[in-house]
Amino acid sequence: MKKVIASVLSVAMVAAIAAGCNKTDPTTSDVAPSGDDQQQGGGDDESTPTDTEETQPQYGSGSEVINLWSFTNEIPNMVAKYIELNPEFGEKYTVKCTIVATDGGAYQQAIDQALAGGADVDMYAAEAAFILKYAQGDMSEYAATYKDLGIDVDTKVAEADIAPYTIDIGSRDGEIVALGYQATGGAMIYRASIAKDVFGTDDPDEIEKIVGAGTGNWDKFWDAAAQLKAKGYKLVAGGDDMWNVCEKAATKAWLDKDNNIVIDPQREAYLDIYKKLIDEDLSKDTGSWNEAWYAEMGAGAEANTFCFFGPAWLINYVMAGQAGDTVGDWRVCTPPVGFFWGGTWVLANKDTDQAEGVAELIEWITLDTSENGLQYLWANDKMGNGAKDTVASAVVMGKSDGTLDFCGGQNVFEKFIPGNANATGKAMTQYDEDINGFFKDAASKYAHGELDKDAAIQQFKDNVTSAFAL
Repeated sequence: MKKVIASVLSVAMVAAIAAGCNKTDPTTSDVAPSGDDQQQGGGDDESTPTDTEETQPQYGSGSEVINLWSFTNEIPNMVAKYIELNPEFGEKYTVKCTIVATDGGAYQQAIDQALAGGADVDMYAAEAAFILKYAQGDMSEYAATYKDLGIDVDTKVAEADIAPYTIDIGSRDGEIVALGYQATGGAMIYRASIAKDVFGTDDPDEIEKIVGAGTGNWDKFWDAAAQLKAKGYKLVAGGDDMWNVCEKAATKAWLDKDNNIVIDPQREAYLDIYKKLIDEDLSKDTGSWNEAWYAEMGAGAEANTFCFFGPAWLINYVMAGQAGDTVGDWRVCTPPVGFFWGGTWVLANKDTDQAEGVAELIEWITLDTSENGLQYLWANDKMGNGAKDTVASAVVMGKSDGTLDFCGGQNVFEKFIPGNANATGKAMTQYDEDINGFFKDAASKYAHGELDKDAAIQQFKDNVTSAFAL
């Protein structure tokens, strides 16, 4: 079955970078942190890469060569910064970077061929949409454990208080082979003025009580929705806004060890959540990543949506550019259920002959909690990424300045730390992109009355069975 699925994935890879909606030249200096699949589809983009642009910047001038592969210039820029801070590293090493955009699955095909063919690959990156393939799935055999690189990973993970979901995703047989730097645990991002009008307060701690933050269910959230509706407001922009919360709150994978289809209760709940939004007129019924969705972030003349669910990158690289005069009128609180959305992980080739240098870079990117570590620089907007972003280390977030003008001066890190802690990656598989798309399609048809619930579930199961030859 693995070969069948791998074949399907090779022609069905959705390849957008959600954070910042940026699908531009991979050499662009302001590429936003990687997110998950922007197109929200599964198996609907069957293009294969042709003449994909590849760039090869390099940093340092040493005789020892480290070959780094990535799909944006984000990690290469980090290498440049590390050499700036540690010039002796650049005197010893030259880091040659191969950057291939993800469009059409090009990056995956390129790195797969390089790893399998024994090409010079020492370090490489993978984003949330396909990290499981490289950390635990078909291509995981090429990944070195961080321990094998010489990193005291258990001690440093504990000292840094790394978000648990990132460890779950980056572990193979209990050993860490990949960690991220950016954390993408989600929060509820809501309009303060609407909250005050409806609930009499915009205080995040009070709003958390009203919506049932951390309860693991949506009961209080629906009570809040009724109050919002009575005042003429919409709860969310559309069904897509609830998808990432439900999908990533799951604890059971789509397929069990015998390849039977499993629908986790959190994912199954999405069917009724989506239908409730439509039947009770609680949303504008927008899809994600279109003008109607952006308009509900504040710039639209008739924007009256109460909240969005997402990580810090959704604020920094999407909402901030769409909010118009609502900048400052947003707040962040813990959501009813924990989830994450997006992220990038860093891996090393088990056959690298530059383990010492690779370990030094990886440790600085993923585990260093000092004020010269990448994560502190990233969280405090000292890397030129144009925003204060959340990172994997709760220790770093705890000592960083997370105040955002967009959120009225609120220190949003205080709410994203529990968001990162409550997220889970235990239900992920390397096939989720396509399976998610089948489920979302079935859910939309059920919500809009095109199929009843049983028929929607059966359509989903039939699509998965057919696509993966189960």
